[in-house]
Amino acid sequence: MSGFAVARDRYDSQIARRVSGWERYYLRRAAPADFACAIIGVFAAAQLRFGNNVTGTYIAVSLALPVLWIAAVWLAGGYDVRFIGIGSDEYRKILNAGVGLTAAIAVFSYAINLELSRSYVLIALPTTTLLGLIARYTIRKQLVRQRAAGRYLLSVVAVGHEAAVADVVKELGRDRYHGLTVVGACVAHPSECDDVVGAPVYGGLDDVTAAVRAFGADTVAVLACPEMDGVRLRSLAWDLEKTGTDLYVSPALLDVAGPRTTVRPTAGLTLLHVDHPQLSGVRLLLKGLFDRCMAAVTLILLTPLLAAVGVAIRLSDGGPALFTQTRVGKDGRVFKIYKFRTMIVDAEQRKAQLLASSDSDGILFKLRKDPRVTAMGAHLRRWSIDELPQLVNVFLGDMSLVGPRPAVPEEVAEYADHVRRRLAVKPGLTGLWQVNGRSDLSWDESVRLDLRYVENWSFVLDLQILWKTSWALLRGTGAY
Repeated sequence: MSGFAVARDRYDSQIARRVSGWERYYLRRAAPADFACAIIGVFAAAQLRFGNNVTGTYIAVSLALPVLWIAAVWLAGGYDVRFIGIGSDEYRKILNAGVGLTAAIAVFSYAINLELSRSYVLIALPTTTLLGLIARYTIRKQLVRQRAAGRYLLSVVAVGHEAAVADVVKELGRDRYHGLTVVGACVAHPSECDDVVGAPVYGGLDDVTAAVRAFGADTVAVLACPEMDGVRLRSLAWDLEKTGTDLYVSPALLDVAGPRTTVRPTAGLTLLHVDHPQLSGVRLLLKGLFDRCMAAVTLILLTPLLAAVGVAIRLSDGGPALFTQTRVGKDGRVFKIYKFRTMIVDAEQRKAQLLASSDSDGILFKLRKDPRVTAMGAHLRRWSIDELPQLVNVFLGDMSLVGPRPAVPEEVAEYADHVRRRLAVKPGLTGLWQVNGRSDLSWDESVRLDLRYVENWSFVLDLQILWKTSWALLRGTGAY
């Protein structure tokens, strides 16, 4: 065997170990955690339902359920590496496993006339599902910390036009939790640049396989590029198959999530069908009902805090506790937003004097050190307590718990056509902008996140954002 062949075989084995490294890290924690969650769930159900009088039948059921839970999660795709570690699909599959196993047990019990306590099942499986979701979130946070430290990252060769490659380099460099890092690039016109945002250019579109070997890459990401046609892409896929290198192909869709896309082979072509976003219908009605119920309950629970904050603001300078302002909601309808006042009473009159000092790179006005903010207001803003009165707007139906940032009419008047897409849904008390940097975000990044939410809204995504918001508030960063 030639020296080159030996080196290639050694390289191939190294790729196999690197590609499966983070998967092993994740699955070795996920499977035992799922099993432990099921044990806790059945133990809690047995104790709450029977106390110390558990019969032999329920001992057998309690021993079988953890194994059945692992099987249900596996069948639902909860261990599929395409979905674990990032995005909301993993959580959705855990929920599907819980619903599916509950339905299967109900049908099985009816079919064989098994007298199984409904209260036992309705305690065991929801508890197991909830604990499973918490466990997956915890494991994912551990993986994110590992990736932030530079471990369990897959190296990528990005292929496409320089601008598209630059966007990917910036995105993956900013958000390490994706687990990908661009180590090199092959661009359509290699003679025009030596590197793209720090990623060295190896060559052109015909040099991808060589670039993979040169950079020791685990993955190739082919971005939207007309020159990379079907024949060229198929040949590349065959070459990468020999080395076990993963191949990702971008469909040139901006921020469209997987649930909206379906691959459909037609007439020898691989077509990507894109569903329209869910902006109406029963799901949106359920979202509104959930918003109003949660807002009502939260307002009742937080009444003492809201009253105390209002009194403190009044006593601090004698001004009103609440600040109201006109904002633009769904389909351009205007409404009055409610917030705790965090600025001096005549703040709006002084705004014109500060416009030239705005820290924003777009039409949004914001100042990191706004002289109009009171001492108490700074603390309220840090922990977003000033936003709590917006729960009234949510209860009234003007806003949602989760959605794009509510904009003032002056901003909306300057919107480009694509930015007006933000008005297709109700503005939110929180959103992707809240959990990805808050006021530290640039204008373009804020717009991108809002549009991503509009295009990919789902109930699971809302729950995920609400959960992440609590952690963003605890850190208290990015608000001013």
